[in-house]
Amino acid sequence: MPAPTDSSATDLPFTAESSRALPKVLLHEHLDGGLRESTLLELLDARGIAHPARDVAGLARWFDERAHAGSLGEYLKGFALTVAAMASPDALERVAFEAAEDTRRDGCVLAEFRIAPRLFGPHGVSDDAAVEAMLAGLARSPLPSGLIVCAMRDHDDAEIAQSAALALRWLGRGVVGFDLAGPEAGWPATRHAALLARLKQAGLGITLHAGEADAGERVLEAVRLGATRIGHGVRLADLIGRADGPAALDEVRAAGVHLEVCPTSNVHTGAAASVATHPIRALWNAGVSLSFHTDNRLMSRTSMSAEARALVGEAGFAWSDLVEMGCQAARASFLGAAARARALDALQSAP
Repeated sequence: MPAPTDSSATDLPFTAESSRALPKVLLHEHLDGGLRESTLLELLDARGIAHPARDVAGLARWFDERAHAGSLGEYLKGFALTVAAMASPDALERVAFEAAEDTRRDGCVLAEFRIAPRLFGPHGVSDDAAVEAMLAGLARSPLPSGLIVCAMRDHDDAEIAQSAALALRWLGRGVVGFDLAGPEAGWPATRHAALLARLKQAGLGITLHAGEADAGERVLEAVRLGATRIGHGVRLADLIGRADGPAALDEVRAAGVHLEVCPTSNVHTGAAASVATHPIRALWNAGVSLSFHTDNRLMSRTSMSAEARALVGEAGFAWSDLVEMGCQAARASFLGAAARARALDALQSAP
């Protein structure tokens, strides 16, 4: 892996236009956190679901207030609206298609989206119908993409096993990975060690949320469970400077594990104080493989281009750093070799 730069200079002006033109790879975006405001409002109205705004502008303001409330609980309130609004095969297909198209138009050359399909069961949509609809939506876009099935770690073991079985049924047909999401504290991923081993052996990519709202040791735990990617992982930076820090970082680097870092979302949920002081800088300087992502474009009022501009303008990264992050993300993708190679070509051709 090339050594990270320490330069705070940019190679290109970080305008909206240049940040969109920069080829980017999206590995961490929750479909139920990334709807267009106009689509969400239309779906809520069509289903007769009460919501906190009269128009698109009002709905956008409501999400912005939740994002900046400084409370994870407030931030998560929006998911109750999005899940209920999306709970039909037609809506799921539409949301997936629009997410892929919006991401493509934002300059992404490869994307992976994730969701917990079993969230739609209480609304009458079966697991397989949900996955089939979302894959149909992604397939309508020319953007190379895949779907990661999430299980919520605070659900019971039977629920999580059913999510795993769902991912396996659709492996090779658009599903590329499995993730444990939801609250970390009190819900250790080690409970599911045997299940994760079986999924990895079957060929599913494994990415686990870890080190976002719990200690950096959770990242090491996920690595030892076979994850090749970590959702967030920012608390790993807390180990830098500790006596056991060098060994921990060596373990992560030696395993070739890649961190899916979501700077703006981390600020909104309290995992970081600001983008300027975000742990991504310390982790990058330590030589950890990582890249930047949106997490929830709607909830955090962001885009991949906006994340790029923030990292350059606030955290002092060079444009060449962002290109290298994209290359590392492409190599870590769960998509096939041809899609990864095309993404790498696009990135390596970037000015």
